[in-house]
Amino acid sequence: MIRPDRIANVMGGRAILRRRVHSIRDLERTVARGLPKRALRSTVERVLTNKADVRRVMFRLVPEATFKRRVRLSPAESERTERLARVIAAAEYAWNNQADAREWLAKRHPELGRRSPLETAMTELGARQVEELLDRLVYGIPA
Repeated sequence: MIRPDRIANVMGGRAILRRRVHSIRDLERTVARGLPKRALRSTVERVLTNKADVRRVMFRLVPEATFKRRVRLSPAESERTERLARVIAAAEYAWNNQADAREWLAKRHPELGRRSPLETAMTELGARQVEELLDRLVYGIPA
């Protein structure tokens, strides 16, 4: 399991979350109260650099009008943001390099139905598939 502080770091860390995250319980409380909307932007920008791509992914998780209207995400939107941050943190752990993880997350993968890991992770079941694939990479388990 990826450490909660690594997940929080992907979402912008203490600067954006306004608290330190040391445990799963800390992370759960932070997500349950609603993340600052900047956490979503920070998470997506960790992987994508093109502004149009960033906006497309952000607004797939939270509708644009809702995003513009709010200061904080709802608990459900926060959970979706945390899920994406968890997958990104897992990829960075597996590749031990942020740039390599970014590249892997953006490329289509045959074991994910030719979808990219980032695209696949937009749903809970998809995120589980990506995490399983990363676990196999880390632990050397054949496909």
